[in-house]
Amino acid sequence: MKTYISSWPGTSDLPDFPRSISILGATGSIGDSALKVIRKHPDLFIVTALAGGRNGAKLAELCNEFRPTHACVLDEQTRQIFVDNLATGYSPTILIGPAGYEELATLTEVDCVLSSIVGAAGFGPTLAAAKAGKMIGLANKESLVLGGHIIREACSASGAIILPVDSEHNALFQGLAGHGKDEDLKRLILTASGGPFRGKDKRFLANVTRDQALAHPNWDMGAKISIDSATLMNKGLELIEACHLYGLPPEQVDVVVHPQSIIHSLVEYVDGSQLAHLGHPDMQVPIAHCLCFPDRVQVDVPQLNLAQVGNLTFEEADLQAFPCLRLAQEAYAAGPSHPIVLNAINEVAVAAFLNETIRFLDIPDMIEAGLDRHTSVDVSTPEAVLALDREVREQTRAAL
Repeated sequence: MKTYISSWPGTSDLPDFPRSISILGATGSIGDSALKVIRKHPDLFIVTALAGGRNGAKLAELCNEFRPTHACVLDEQTRQIFVDNLATGYSPTILIGPAGYEELATLTEVDCVLSSIVGAAGFGPTLAAAKAGKMIGLANKESLVLGGHIIREACSASGAIILPVDSEHNALFQGLAGHGKDEDLKRLILTASGGPFRGKDKRFLANVTRDQALAHPNWDMGAKISIDSATLMNKGLELIEACHLYGLPPEQVDVVVHPQSIIHSLVEYVDGSQLAHLGHPDMQVPIAHCLCFPDRVQVDVPQLNLAQVGNLTFEEADLQAFPCLRLAQEAYAAGPSHPIVLNAINEVAVAAFLNETIRFLDIPDMIEAGLDRHTSVDVSTPEAVLALDREVREQTRAAL
């Protein structure tokens, strides 16, 4: 596709195997799944760098196993915990904070960067990897929500290659590969499980608890993305990501609720045909597809048996009970600075809900109020993107 965010991977020179890999977000759920794939196929990868946040003990355990030459943690306190748990005689280069993450994304010896740091913190490292011309497995949708226009320019200048790790966008990628010209495409259809509160009304949602919201019916995910799934903000962010990845207006990206999470997304063409990607809801599948592209490898996921699954059902998203999806659509249409505001308020609000200082329905209310107050500003540079992100976070925390 000529409108894809980077060189189309199927037509590009990709690194040979074994591929040297840097995993940003190694201690999270995406990192867990990626390392399962690597354990199963150790001949295909060299783990050169691992980065975590504040879980120094877990990162040290992973480094002791894979022996990367470089590691990064968020702060000095975590660095000390990390060092205290390293195996005797093993001394990787240890970096700290955002600058460290960006360095791990640009190491000369690294072929592939898995960008899976949670939230807006992933923007800087993803952009750094793009500028360095890396093969990027993108699992951080916020990178594109904040600065998809900037990352697109960086990929064009450097020749970087992006492969989408999110199960929905990976499904779209596979449905688009080798199927005609841009003008043959009618629309992309993202599927949503509906989260733990599918079918509930606002009266019910007014009193839901943190634990209820974290109990996703199908996927095993981190806390932040689990809350985003419960509010449908995750699908809103994915809609924005799809627009940036495939160069499409929001009118060509739809969302349908599919509670079974077996169909991960669909591509519809002008002849009326729809191509769907089906599989069990396990992130090892899209991760392996990206890290090993264009090859396919076995992963420890059960074979899909449609007879056992039985029914696959679909329904419209309830935008009255779950307005975050609508807010994301409106933010993208309003201009490039509005999604930055949307994401910043959402991240602060989700953290407050997880800390049990606001209610579930306060999340969309805070976002809508913030978007109503915002007037478009120039965010054509990374500095402007990050400045607006900081400003909105500070304002939102002050309001709380």
